[in-house]
Amino acid sequence: MPLPFLTAERDHAFETVARSALPYDDPEHWRRPYRPGPWRVGTAALWLLLASFVLFAAVLIALTGSVSTAAVVLVLGLAIVVGALRLLRMGVWVSGRGLRRTGFLLTRTVPWARVVSVRTVQQPVRWLGLPRTVQGQALVLVREDRSADDTPPLLTTHGLDFLGRPVAFDRAADAVEAWAAEQRHG
Repeated sequence: MPLPFLTAERDHAFETVARSALPYDDPEHWRRPYRPGPWRVGTAALWLLLASFVLFAAVLIALTGSVSTAAVVLVLGLAIVVGALRLLRMGVWVSGRGLRRTGFLLTRTVPWARVVSVRTVQQPVRWLGLPRTVQGQALVLVREDRSADDTPPLLTTHGLDFLGRPVAFDRAADAVEAWAAEQRHG
């Protein structure tokens, strides 16, 4: 059975599109200029696996007669599914309107008019979002009303998307920098 999402043709098509600076048809459509990394996808898959067991438990509890307990377990299972999907949506998104940093609970959008620069710097970064820091690269956003030190980095080499994938980080950082350059000068 062919799996189109695993074929070399699709990867080749994605890389061909990713090589151009701004691969878009509709500049007003929000898009992530990189693929989610294996750590992010793997973590979300484990959460979805856990959710399937919780939802199956809710069905079994409902069949045994305790509807109120089944409802609580069902809500817990659905919350796990929503959390896993939100984890997959986290990251940097760009469009003609601005740059959007989507976190787990909070999304912030900065219009291109307020962006002074987007650049890659060498600095201590958090390892997989944990408190431990290591030396790495970060893509930082400098806004006209703040300095780069006040704003958390957009992307890092040791985040869920780019840990162990420095080429992917460079490609994503270049894509975001190209969007910023075109939107500021275009």
